Amino acid sequence: MQLRRSTAEIFVPDGLPPAEALARVTHLGIGAHHDDLEFMAYHGISECFMSDAMWFGGVTCTDGSGSARSGAYASCEDGAMRAIRRREQNAAAIVGRFAAMVQLDHSSGSVKAENGELVSDLGEVLRTARPEVVYTHNPADKHETHVAVFAAVLKALRELPPALQPKAVYGCEVWRDLDWVLDSEKVALDVSAREHLALALSGIFDSQISGGKRYDLATLGRRRANATFFQSHATDQAEMLSFALDLMPLVRDPALDVIDYTCGFIDRLKADVRGKLERYFHPR
Repeated sequence: MQLRRSTAEIFVPDGLPPAEALARVTHLGIGAHHDDLEFMAYHGISECFMSDAMWFGGVTCTDGSGSARSGAYASCEDGAMRAIRRREQNAAAIVGRFAAMVQLDHSSGSVKAENGELVSDLGEVLRTARPEVVYTHNPADKHETHVAVFAAVLKALRELPPALQPKAVYGCEVWRDLDWVLDSEKVALDVSAREHLALALSGIFDSQISGGKRYDLATLGRRRANATFFQSHATDQAEMLSFALDLMPLVRDPALDVIDYTCGFIDRLKADVRGKLERYFHPR
């Protein structure tokens, strides 16, 4: 497997050759930033944890040099922050028992540009790993770099022959939750298992958390809220849920317009809200 950037890294916690390690991956998470995987793809991490038949693999697209920093990290220059973020992500791969952790090391700016190199790198990883399930950012996320990574992932998946495409592709919540999607259209992923592992994984990213952004607590709070408020007339079936969009229609049909597909969820939410209000304010 040939990645485009000389500074890219494939870290394998148990020491297998990279191609062999990636070939065992069944669940692949592709995130923009270090820690995105632990927040949005925990379903895959927990599914594979301690399994001999299923393995989680991770991909981080950006280099971490543009990360926010404060407190003990306030004086870190970009190069130092980049190294810290890479170490944190590799530590998470050890704790989460990842099959492999790929750090592509693209700048955030290049990811948001038309980045053929990123699409090429992602295609290399996908063809080597051949995962059954892919987790990435959802197209309605409010973080532009997340949307850019989603776009690159979709392009790479669409370039694969149908036989190499995964069975499921989930667009996950990070910087915008997906509670607003109609219940009949959202994918509810049960992430109740091993809360201690979820806490350990998210807590590894000290460079982001110690400065006052408690992503660890917020992520677990969102998962609990998702489970509690998911169904109003039924008892909870899970303690924690993560929501996702089903992206397989976009992968299978390259002619399907991404904007229309994404905005369709918003249009149907609007119709649902309008329909309920009209019953009381514009009754027929």
